[in-house]
Amino acid sequence: MQIIETDSREETFEAAKKIGEQAKPGDIYCLDGELGVGKTVFAQGFAAGLGVTEVVSSPTFTILQAYETGRMPLYHFDVYRIGDESEMDEIGYEDCFYGEGASLIEWSQLVPGIIPEDVKHVEIEKDLAKGVDHRRIKIW
Repeated sequence: MQIIETDSREETFEAAKKIGEQAKPGDIYCLDGELGVGKTVFAQGFAAGLGVTEVVSSPTFTILQAYETGRMPLYHFDVYRIGDESEMDEIGYEDCFYGEGASLIEWSQLVPGIIPEDVKHVEIEKDLAKGVDHRRIKIW
């Protein structure tokens, strides 16, 4: 397990950007953490690491946002509002998971039945004892 500690949005963005720079087609990243912990900032940095030039926001109401402007597609899922894993079939998640891009899944713990075994997990936690902007990013 790798642990990265950051003390600002900018540091979280830069840490995620480095991870995005290393991503390969077919990589799946499960991104979990409490509300307001910085998952969207992480997603923005990850996208920047892929070279995505579009504005990246959390696709909470659309479940999936695809970005095609980087060195490979980014499939950004936010499954927070999903009612049932079968909804993922309707949006064609398998085409994304096993396609030419990288997938980033926010709230992945809500859809455990569709997550392949060989994914990368990213968990972001706040540590208020170290400051309001301190984040601990665990990657395994």
